[in-house]
Parts: sequence; C-alpha cells; structure tokens
Amino acid sequence: MGRYRAAPPAASKYATPAGARRLRAELEQLWSEERPRVTQAVAAAAAQGDRSENAEYTYGKRRLREIDRRVRFLRRRLEGLVVVNEPPADTGRVFFGAWVQLETEDGLPARYRIVGPDEFDMAPGYISMDSPLGRALLRRRTDEEVTVETPAGPRVYLIVSIEYERG
Repeated sequence: MGRYRAAPPAASKYATPAGARRLRAELEQLWSEERPRVTQAVAAAAAQGDRSENAEYTYGKRRLREIDRRVRFLRRRLEGLVVVNEPPADTGRVFFGAWVQLETEDGLPARYRIVGPDEFDMAPGYISMDSPLGRALLRRRTDEEVTVETPAGPRVYLIVSIEYERG
C-alpha cells in the first residue's frame, strides 16, 4: 500500500449550529487539553531511558498520532462546514434540519431529524442526510410515500408532517 490513499467519499458539508459547536469543542479539547497532557507523559516516559521496551512511551506516541490525525480531520472539516441555522424558503419540503414525522407500512409512527454526517449520533431520532432514508426523504413533501431499500427488503414510509426549528 502506498503512502497516499484515495480520498474517502465526500460527506455532506452541512451542520446544525449544535453540531458545529460540538466539533469545535472536540477540537479545542484535543488541542489544548489532551495533546499537552499526552505530550508531557511521552516526555516523562522518554526520560526513563530505553524506549524500545518502554510501553508508556510507545502507547503515548501512538496516542499522539491518533490525536494529531483527529485534529487534522476536524480542522479540514470545520474549514468547509456550512452551518445551517435558518429554515429553507420552502418549508413544505424536506431539507436539511427538518423534523420529519413518518408512518411505516404497519401504521407505526417514526420521527427523524435530517442532520449532517458528523452529528447523527447526537440524539435519538437524528439521521444523516447521507443515509439511505435521509437521501430518500430530501425534497419530498407531506403525504408523499418514500421507499427505502433495506437488507430485509424495501420499506415504505408516508411523510405525515415536516417541521423546522429556528437557529
């Protein structure tokens, strides 16, 4: 394997204000708290002498590489991030940030918020706009049916309502 790898598929560049704040907070915590602490631990382990059999030094260096990799990722991600804090002009369609009330084929209700790929794990009911269901819902209107392919077969959803939060 060469040094340079193919770029991963481009993820959507959108985020809610809360999602952007979370990414910035993670970057700040890694850069100003965790990295200095790990750097100090590595320096202390290096001062003990033989580094070839020094587990604290080896694991500390590995952790520094992980931190630096994550910091580079977060900086690049934040650089191109588009923070969406206003609802779209057409609130009758599903766009980024919408809360969508669905009904399954079985008549069961489901409620999801369409968010960016960096924040779908922030709360129950958040789904990425890049997920199969998220992609299927985008630009749809109330009372439209959406079919999503799943490993168990196609699932059909009916869009019951669409809501947006401000700021």
